[in-house]
Amino acid sequence: MEAALRPRVLCVDDNRDATDSAVELLRIVGFDALGCYDGPHALAVASQFDPHVYLLDLNMPGMDGDELAAQLREQACGKVILFVAVTACGDEESRRRTAAAGFEMHLVKPVDPHDLIHVVDALWQIHQREVAESSRRR
Repeated sequence: MEAALRPRVLCVDDNRDATDSAVELLRIVGFDALGCYDGPHALAVASQFDPHVYLLDLNMPGMDGDELAAQLREQACGKVILFVAVTACGDEESRRRTAAAGFEMHLVKPVDPHDLIHVVDALWQIHQREVAESSRRR
């Protein structure tokens, strides 16, 4: 039943243009996408929207992407969710930071639209496999 769903993606970035552009692009290609401009709002939206994939900026005021990812994982109560860092920070320390925080991918802005679509689609496929494997283990 899960496989019949459209992939839900939550884009979180304090740069409104970046968020809105990513959401519109993902909607055009068939994903169910929403945007938030800060961590606290993303936490509230996620509990209702139940995203499969999150695109998170790292450096946001108030709550950075690492902290947001940790809180979203906790809030998900064991559901399969996947994270992509979409950030202006491309240095090795930032890449280590996202790897340590459990992000599946690290993309550096500006992200090529084709690459963004490809990454989200690939993570959606991973999500479906992990959900299916989890169901078989039960």
